[in-house]
Amino acid sequence: MSFAVDANILLYASDTSSPFHEQARAFLHERAAGAELFCLGWPTLMSYLRIATHPGIFAKPLTPATAAGNVESLLSLPNVRALGEGERFWECYAEVTRGVVVRGNLTPDAHLVALLLEHGVRLLYSNDSDFKKFSAIDARSPFDA
Repeated sequence: MSFAVDANILLYASDTSSPFHEQARAFLHERAAGAELFCLGWPTLMSYLRIATHPGIFAKPLTPATAAGNVESLLSLPNVRALGEGERFWECYAEVTRGVVVRGNLTPDAHLVALLLEHGVRLLYSNDSDFKKFSAIDARSPFDA
């Protein structure tokens, strides 16, 4: 079975001021060491780089080199795959957004869900409840007991 994580999980793991910091780090370490295919969408990785280095969002933003090093560390793991858009992406996006009003901040969420659908990934770990609006995936918070 494969799974993906949303940018917020990566961000919590990097943000020492987050109340989810330790849980996110432990979750990522556990998942990275597992045998399951750990998928990361390029939009997720780019969002991580954008937000983790932003001084208006993080009290102690990461340097670009540190943030890029975190991404490289994940991508170097044998069970991690980066996912990009393929020929079926727009078809998947249309399927994912059918019956869901997608605008504003929901647009990148729909993008990620369509990308996961295109690659056959059905499980997404995120602390963003908006992902529950999309029936194409099973969105779960890694912090729920």
